[in-house]
Amino acid sequence: MNTGILPLLLRPSGKDYLWGGRRLNDEFEKNIDMKPLAETWECSTHPDGPCFVVGGEFEGKGLEEVLKVHPEYLGRRHVGKISLPILIKFIDAKQDLSVQVHPTDAYAGEHENGQFGKSEMWYVLDAGKDASLVYGLNQTCSKEEMRDAIAGGTLGKYLQNVPIHKDDVFFIPAGTIHAIGAGALVAEIQESSNLTYRLYDYGRVGKDGKKRELHVEKALDVAKLESSAEPKQPLRVLKYRRGVASELLCRCKYFEVYRMLINTERRQKVHYRTDEVAFRVLLCVNGCGTISYDGGSITFYKGDCIFVPADSVTLTIHGQAQFLDVRG
Repeated sequence: MNTGILPLLLRPSGKDYLWGGRRLNDEFEKNIDMKPLAETWECSTHPDGPCFVVGGEFEGKGLEEVLKVHPEYLGRRHVGKISLPILIKFIDAKQDLSVQVHPTDAYAGEHENGQFGKSEMWYVLDAGKDASLVYGLNQTCSKEEMRDAIAGGTLGKYLQNVPIHKDDVFFIPAGTIHAIGAGALVAEIQESSNLTYRLYDYGRVGKDGKKRELHVEKALDVAKLESSAEPKQPLRVLKYRRGVASELLCRCKYFEVYRMLINTERRQKVHYRTDEVAFRVLLCVNGCGTISYDGGSITFYKGDCIFVPADSVTLTIHGQAQFLDVRG
């Protein structure tokens, strides 16, 4: 193992989309001067929202810049890449997000200058009493029927609405019509893509005084218009060892996501490291503590994001905290 490869604490970029709220500043202390603050891109090399390193030898540098110099940080699975293949966000939906769909890799590669498509996972951090989301369709329809419903403002009759609760997990493959509803606070893990095709946006007006753009024809090119089964929560089994419990939330071709609960109040040591195959990312969704390693430490709080390079030093985690442990 290369004992010199250290974890990187990250600082996000923010997005002030009109549907956002204040919780990311108020509850996660992001200190980003945006009102509203709809999203923070916590671990990203995407040009639309890069993140930056806090402290250490790479202080102030973008993660993209670091990976160009050290592509080995991505691991053996990603040889030849210099950009992060995934993107991790916090999303605060004070209002409903647009009804939208994302393209597959194949469609994006052909029609969007070789970009990635977008499959994604949501982990619900909090949800209002009546919060819900749109997941697919409640009945099969044709492109013509969908087009007419959008034009006539009756799209809702086709949408499958699903109540959501804190700690729920949803995987949204590319091509699935979806929307996060008002009152949801979500952590999102996705492919590194910012391709969104809007089908419907409630007639809302942007900062320029114009209605936000729809992308109906592209959306209909990629959307699955068959009736969708109602999403069920995955079977989750907590596995325990001294000081830590973990459970698998989602596994797909792009990433694996685990929920990891740390409690070292009785001075247990929780050791954590990556192998040479791939990087990992630790997103703290609750609690606080310290990540220690030979020669230094990182103090983390709720909302912090730590990039752990492939073949990193062994880390020792102390504290009471909950992480999403994302494996690339």
